[in-house]
Amino acid sequence: MSDYEQPTREPVFNIPGVVVALLAIFAAIQAIRDALLSPQQDLWVILTFAFIPIRYAMPVGSEPLPGGLGADLWTFLTYGFLHGGWLHLIVNAVWMLAFGSAVARRFGTARFLAFSALATIGGAALHLALHFGEPVPVVGASAAISGQMAAAARFVFEPGAPLGGWRRAAPDWAYRRPATSLAGVVRNRQAMSFLGIWFGLNILFGVFNLPLLGGGGDAGIAWEAHIGGFLVGLVLFPLFDPVGRQHDPA
Repeated sequence: MSDYEQPTREPVFNIPGVVVALLAIFAAIQAIRDALLSPQQDLWVILTFAFIPIRYAMPVGSEPLPGGLGADLWTFLTYGFLHGGWLHLIVNAVWMLAFGSAVARRFGTARFLAFSALATIGGAALHLALHFGEPVPVVGASAAISGQMAAAARFVFEPGAPLGGWRRAAPDWAYRRPATSLAGVVRNRQAMSFLGIWFGLNILFGVFNLPLLGGGGDAGIAWEAHIGGFLVGLVLFPLFDPVGRQHDPA
């Protein structure tokens, strides 16, 4: 029998199962679209499951787009499972690994999924308000990720907190530190730098129409939806957070 115990090896990556599952679903959908669907079939997928504002400007009873009234509802969520191509998916995956992982560990699976779904719906709602009646489909998980970043900014940049939830395993208490106030986030230079990079990239790809789209026809990446998801994340974070927040000194 050995006089000492073998040290426990920590995993290099610390990715919650719910994040792994979501990214696997995104990748599987993209792979099926690329490898198995014809251009006509892929167009049907986009028209049925992407978010298309023109749906809501059509007369009641007319159903020129596939999916009909059901798609009027489910596309507020399903557009978040489609991507404009592998580069679009990979960019989203990197940010979800970094910030979504931390939020998933803090919230738990059920809260994380519900929170991400509401951020996705909020992103579509703001995009609809600003682009009502437009025919360009919107795709991507960026609204959900924006909501996750809004949530993560409340705790991952604090001293001792887990900046980047996908890296080597952090102790559970690191994900349970009290959240800082919104004023505290604004004062945190590191937090504002990360948020600035995220929105800067999205504005570059959205406003200047840089070649991020690798598939999906004319599907667009709408930065307004990202703003909507971020705002939902800011507003709903206290309702989902199981820990609570710290009180700023007077």
